[in-house]
Amino acid sequence: MATTAPVHPVDEVPPVRSLAAFGLQHVLAMYAGAVAVPLIVGGAMKLSPADLAYLITADLLICGVATLIQCVGFWRFGVRLPIMQGCTFAAVSPMVLIGTTGGGLPAIYGSVIVAGLAIMLLAPVFGRLLRFFPPLVTGTVILIIGVSLLPVAGNWAAGGVGAKDFGEPRNLALAGFVLAVVVAVQRFAPPFLSRIAVLIGIAVGLAAAVPLGFTDFGGVGDADWLGISTPFHFGAPSFRASAIVSMLVVALVTMTETTGDLIAVGEMTDRRVEPRALADGLRADGLSTVLGGVFNTFPYTAFAQNVGLVGMTRVRSRWVVAAAGGILVLLGLLPKLGAVVAAVPSPVLGGAGLVMFGTVAASGLRTLAAVDFKGNHNLTVVAVSVAVGMLPVGVPTVYAKFPDWFQTVMNSGISAGCLTAIVLNLLFNHLPGRPGEQEGGAAAPDAPTVTA
Repeated sequence: MATTAPVHPVDEVPPVRSLAAFGLQHVLAMYAGAVAVPLIVGGAMKLSPADLAYLITADLLICGVATLIQCVGFWRFGVRLPIMQGCTFAAVSPMVLIGTTGGGLPAIYGSVIVAGLAIMLLAPVFGRLLRFFPPLVTGTVILIIGVSLLPVAGNWAAGGVGAKDFGEPRNLALAGFVLAVVVAVQRFAPPFLSRIAVLIGIAVGLAAAVPLGFTDFGGVGDADWLGISTPFHFGAPSFRASAIVSMLVVALVTMTETTGDLIAVGEMTDRRVEPRALADGLRADGLSTVLGGVFNTFPYTAFAQNVGLVGMTRVRSRWVVAAAGGILVLLGLLPKLGAVVAAVPSPVLGGAGLVMFGTVAASGLRTLAAVDFKGNHNLTVVAVSVAVGMLPVGVPTVYAKFPDWFQTVMNSGISAGCLTAIVLNLLFNHLPGRPGEQEGGAAAPDAPTVTA
């Protein structure tokens, strides 16, 4: 009797009811971050409310398309793991500079298209670099990703950056209530409900926020029922050398960050990312970025916010995240529906974000637990990498006096910490050591061999 091969959890297709619930949970976890980039860039360029709304709907539409490409995949595009895609924050400063110094949106989109093409060309090169990401490096990078995201959750919990009531006890109380609900559901609810603990926490938090005056549904009435993003809505792209150079630097940063995110999800789902899969994932990033330049939005990358949700819920199916991509497409085509989701208060998202982003950091510690720290310099690699990665998170203006290209690389704690971990691992564990010292920095002849 023939037996069918077991399906890997990543490839399992849950029932429709579960797909919808799990997918909506992913959308709510990343929505605030997804719309932040067009809001910041459009606000800095003093665009009209109508143009801002257009940027947001275009962003949500391409977020959904990019997520579907990454999860479902076709030919050599897509890592085929549960990865959400969104606009990268690494591009915000360069895009604001390009947009406000005479180039406008056409110059931004021209540089974005070139950067996307460059990512597709460089993807195979990054794929071959995977051997420089042993557990020592990947665990450190995952830890840095989680810790660097915690201030984002903290700002949400306090009311959102720029809010008039930022830091009010009532905001933190609502965030704490949502956090308590998420933890209680995980601990006491049946298995299915525990896997949507974040969604339940957000729903209960929203129900509590409405009578307390936290929500404003005024934008729902003003939003259109249907909105379709057309190519080059703001004019044909222009290609300026300075804009292209700055966006190419952003491309290298986002490729580094995406590599860390893909490896992190591979660890959490027990499907190790191989060089070919990494190249496919980066190639999907490049294609999505090109689509962003054509359809009036910005560069795309893997969203670290959702990495924590995969680890926390233990729902590893890529089809769940593909369902989330489908929901994002709907939000991009139906602005009124997007306005409803946008009405979720920041403190509600903050309470859920604290546990999600903490889960990412804990996953990094779990990976590092398998690394040998005896008789070698691996502890130094982790210590210095985390310190460098946390520096711009704790002191955001630390590199304010440095050139723009340097700030683009180092102001991202994830890319700064990742590059540091790679360099230090090469220095201590791959270059020839001192006489009488084993590879990996072991001082004694009988010290254990390091598998870095």
